[in-house]
Amino acid sequence: MTQPNFALSALYALDNLEVMRGMDSESVPLIYADPPFNSKRIYQGMSGSKAAPHRFRDTWSWNDAKAEWLDQLENDHPALRRSILAAKDHSPSMGGYCAFMAVRLIEMHRILTPAGSLYLHCDPSANAYLRMLLDGVFGEKQFRNEIVWHYDKWTNAASYFQRNHDTLFFYVKSAAAKFNKQYWMTPHKQRIAARGWDSNVVQGGIRQLLVYDRAKAADEITKSKYDRIVYRDQQNAGTAVPDVWTDINYLSSGSKERTGWQTQKPLALLERIIKASSNEGDIVFDPFCGCGTALVAAENLGRRWVGADDDDNAIGVVRERVASLKGILADQPQFQSAVSVLRHAPVRTEAATDDGVLKDPTGIIIPKMPSDKMSNAAIRDKLEEWQVARDGLILCPGCGERLKPRHFHVDHINPKSAGGTNRIDNRILLCGACNTDKGNTKALPQLWNEQKVRGKKRQEMQKHVKDIQDQARAYVRQMDAGAPAQAPLRQPALA
Repeated sequence: MTQPNFALSALYALDNLEVMRGMDSESVPLIYADPPFNSKRIYQGMSGSKAAPHRFRDTWSWNDAKAEWLDQLENDHPALRRSILAAKDHSPSMGGYCAFMAVRLIEMHRILTPAGSLYLHCDPSANAYLRMLLDGVFGEKQFRNEIVWHYDKWTNAASYFQRNHDTLFFYVKSAAAKFNKQYWMTPHKQRIAARGWDSNVVQGGIRQLLVYDRAKAADEITKSKYDRIVYRDQQNAGTAVPDVWTDINYLSSGSKERTGWQTQKPLALLERIIKASSNEGDIVFDPFCGCGTALVAAENLGRRWVGADDDDNAIGVVRERVASLKGILADQPQFQSAVSVLRHAPVRTEAATDDGVLKDPTGIIIPKMPSDKMSNAAIRDKLEEWQVARDGLILCPGCGERLKPRHFHVDHINPKSAGGTNRIDNRILLCGACNTDKGNTKALPQLWNEQKVRGKKRQEMQKHVKDIQDQARAYVRQMDAGAPAQAPLRQPALA
């Protein structure tokens, strides 16, 4: 098994975005994410439990959308950013929530292996918006299921139907994604399975015992009473599981699984997901691990695992649950090490490109120098300073029209798809029409070709762009001059 660049059997007590940005690309086969739902509720740990101090406000505003996230989306996923702005027009709260989720979904997609899968848990609060984001990040062809988890949880709603389900969006990284077909039993067979065996089954005159659970039935089996014993795990288990799951109930307040975490999910739910989309020894990652149900299920099923949560209240709960599986008591020395707790993000070990800038499979460039971290707002201000003429107008480098600054957008000279960077020396202000015509895949010369800019006018436009780039390159050198030299991300092997 390949050793990843992050710790296993570990909980990163950090913002999961910081953790994922430090994880190597294509290193995780399965992600289960149970993020905030934008439910507009405040969640409090149950009184008297270890989770009692836990408190989370699941409310959002547009102010929660950090400028750094919007810059990343504008630079690398402009279509996704437009979707978020559309959500903001509907509701500033939903816009802020979508920005929060989008940058994290981008990282989840990057760190998934080609055979990897994502299960995103949500409810009706924002599932329509999350589906839109998932299509934008993974592609609609990588959608596999909208799983409805239906449970018994009665309320006193008087003006609408009972809301008794959550949604699990199942997406894959590629067509190579692994999937182990799951089966379930009818309610009648479930009752039989609860006691471990199905007595007095007769087929073709032969009395056979059908055993569901070897451990439960072991003391009751008397081979002399039967002509044949059949173990259920040796044959087809029944009906293939559909995309509506009705056999796993919501955890009651008296459930033995309860930890005091209000949003806790049942182990059976996570075990089904993990069995379906991973094999023993695979890594399972939960970026919003909370009380750690996905991690406990992974440990129980022989998977390797890692979680992230920036709530310190999660640490003790997860550590105790995993330790109990291993038979480790709280007063034993190995209790603390049952789950490693890390407060620093992993460091990516992927090889850097020749220019010292790391590119991942999605094309996102990891900032390495001060000039790489310049915000879009700062880039625009500097470009305006260089491009605005004395009459207050800007000559568009795409079409040659002279317009007021408000008509211009920051664009790439060479697109990201062709290896262009987000630095200011690859940026230009284009009028709205040229910005639309150029799109996300064309270089500036291609725009000139389409607009039939030739001869003397083309030479003038080329000189105009070169003058701006010369100023930008000098500015980049000035910004980076005092920066420390960057060590290679992967040290070369010694001769």
